[in-house]
Amino acid sequence: MKSLGIIENLQSTLDVWNNHLDEVWSLLSTSPKSFKGGSIWNTVVGINGSLQAIGYALLVLFFVVGMVSETTKFSEIKRPEVAFRLFMRFAIAKAVISYGMEIMVGIFDICQGVVSSIIGGLSSPAHATVPQAIVDAVADLSIWDKIGVWAISLIGGLVIAVMSFIMLYTIYSRFIRLYIYTAIAPIPLASFAGQATSVTGKTFLKSYAGVCLESAVIVLACILFGSFVSAEPTITAGATASKMLWEYILQVTFNLFVLTASVKMANVTIKSMLGL
Repeated sequence: MKSLGIIENLQSTLDVWNNHLDEVWSLLSTSPKSFKGGSIWNTVVGINGSLQAIGYALLVLFFVVGMVSETTKFSEIKRPEVAFRLFMRFAIAKAVISYGMEIMVGIFDICQGVVSSIIGGLSSPAHATVPQAIVDAVADLSIWDKIGVWAISLIGGLVIAVMSFIMLYTIYSRFIRLYIYTAIAPIPLASFAGQATSVTGKTFLKSYAGVCLESAVIVLACILFGSFVSAEPTITAGATASKMLWEYILQVTFNLFVLTASVKMANVTIKSMLGL
C-alpha cells in the first residue's frame, strides 16, 4: 500500500530546514567585508567617510559643552592638569573618530574569535532526518490513518518552512544592523569629547559589541539543537503507529520552534548579559 508521500513530505520539509540551517551557519562565519561580495561594505565605508566631517564638527561642540560643564571659571583652564586632561580627551575623541572603522572591525574580529572557539572543529550543524522507526511505522498505518497523518505532515511542513524563513531573516537583519552601526559610527563616537556626553559613545560601542556577540548565542543554540535532533525521538511505549507519528511531528516542530525562538531572541539575551 502506498504511503501517500508522508515520509517524502517530512524529509523534504526537513531538507528545507537543513539547507537554511547550513546557510545560517555559513553566514555566522562570514565577515561584513565579504558579505554579498563586499559591495555593501564598500557603500558603508563611503558613508562612514562622509559622516566623519559631521563627527568632527560634533567633536568640537561636545568638547566645548564638556569644558563649560567641568570648569566654572575660565581661569581653571590655565591650570596645567586641567588643560592636559581636556587636551587628552579631545585628542582621544578625534582619534576614535578617525580610526572608528578600524575600531568597529576590531570589535567584530574579537567577537568572531569567540564564535570560532565555540564552533571548534564543526564544519556544519547537525541535520534533522526522519528516523527509521517512523519510516517503519508508516507502513503499518491503515489508509485512513495515512490520510490523517498526511494532512498533519503538510501542516507541520508549512509551520517548519515558516520558522526556517524567520530564522534566516533574523540572520540577515543582524548584518543590516552591523552595517548601520558601522556607517553612522562617527556621530555617536564624537560624544567621547565631553565627559557628560561620553556615556553615549560607551553605550554605542557596547550595543555594537552586543550585535556582534549575537552570533555566539545563535551558534550555541544551533549546537544544542543538534543534540536534540541527533537523539532518538521519545515515543510512548506500546503506542500505535499513528500515535508515534503524531508524537514525532510534534517533537520535531517543538524543537525547531525552540531553536527559532532562541535565534530570534539572541539580541535580547545579549542585551540582558551586557546590561543594555
